[in-house]
Order: sequence, then structure tokens, then C-alpha cells
Amino acid sequence: MAKSAQLYRMATDEHICPFGLKSKDLLERQGIEVDDHLLTSRADTDTFKQKYGVKTTPQTFIDDERIGGYDELREYFNKSPAGQQGTTYTPVIAIFAVTLLLSLAFSLSGAGLSMYTLELFVALTMAVLAIQKLQDLNSFSNSFITYDLLAMKVIPYAYVYPFLEAFVGVAMIAALPVYLVAPISLFIGSVGAISVIKAVYIDKRELKCACVGGDSNVPLGFISLTENLFMIAAGIWMLVK
Repeated sequence: MAKSAQLYRMATDEHICPFGLKSKDLLERQGIEVDDHLLTSRADTDTFKQKYGVKTTPQTFIDDERIGGYDELREYFNKSPAGQQGTTYTPVIAIFAVTLLLSLAFSLSGAGLSMYTLELFVALTMAVLAIQKLQDLNSFSNSFITYDLLAMKVIPYAYVYPFLEAFVGVAMIAALPVYLVAPISLFIGSVGAISVIKAVYIDKRELKCACVGGDSNVPLGFISLTENLFMIAAGIWMLVK
């Protein structure tokens, strides 16, 4: 006989609980018949919590056994915890992957693959990373000044840096004069690379990287260093070309 579940989740005009929806989906994917009870008001929710002695919703009961919320339900089915756990390079890898695909798409729709494809990849990557930082400048600065050698001494540099990075990325695509772009790219890339090398490989500090914004869990390390190496390489290439 197939198992059945009683699911109690909040679904009011003001709020639909996302974990309630995820609990329902998980139960159905496990082949369990779900009796979906909607708590359509704050009063209904409070009454339910008081009746069952719980502090949160959703709550799932399988064959009259209370399992708990969404996290407990995942554990019940031997699923890994939902969401990001600990530090991860996923945000940086995602940005690199998408900007690489974009640069390939732009190139293939035009003259085909060439050195410009690589230039476009670097430029797009810098622009997207700058967007990530500009979403919350204050949060970015709080993280950036903990390891960037110049920002430690000159705090305003932490607020200017994302704009400089965005400028270099956009300017490379727009093919602005080299003397306007290359020096900035070389400067911020070199300072950043030296800062990361000192913090990670010399001082052995375990820090979060601000490369995708101040609230990320990206560890400061080699992949983080890549952003700065891109800028150095771009600056040198512009001068050589």
C-alpha cells in the first residue's frame, strides 16, 4: 500500500510559503499521495502551530508520523541538504561559463572564432563581475578591504574599484583608445593579484572573495586570482596589439 502524507503549509493572499511548495513537490516525486492542507490566514497558521507544538510551517506527516519541515523531509528521504553549504566556487564558475558561451556566440554569428573571441570573453567576464559588485557596494567594500592592499590603506578605492572594472570591460568591447584602458586594467589587476597572493599563499589567511559581491561564499584562492590575471593579461595584450 502506497504511503500517504498530510502536508500543512501557509498559503495566504500575502504569502505563499516556498518550502511548502517544495515539500509538496518532493513528496509527489517520491510517489507519495499528498493531502494538501492550506493555512490561508495567520490565525490558521498560529492555531496549527499551537495544536501540534511546532514553531514553523510547513509540517509534513507521513502515515501519522510527524516528519517536520522541508529540511527534515529531505533528510527523511536521504536527500542532501538544500541550498549552498559552506564555501563554493559555483558563482565564479557560472559567470565564466556564461560569458565564454556569450563570446563564442557573438563570434560565431560574425566573423568566426579568432583572438577577438578571447578578448570578448575577458571583457564580458569583467563587466559581469563588476555588476555583481555594484549590486551592493557597501557589502562589497566590507569584504574587499580585508585583503586588498590598496583598499586597506585607501578605503574609497574599494568603492571605485567596481566602476573601474566595469569601465575596462565595456571599453574593451567598444575598442576605446588603448591609453585610456590598458593602464587601468594593468593597475587594478596587478594590485589585486599581489593582494590575493599575499593573503592566500603567504599569510595563509582563509577569506571570502569579494569577486562576485560582498555576501558570497566564494573562497579567496586561485579561481579568485584568475579575475586579476585576466585584467593583467588584457592590459598587456592591448599594449602589445
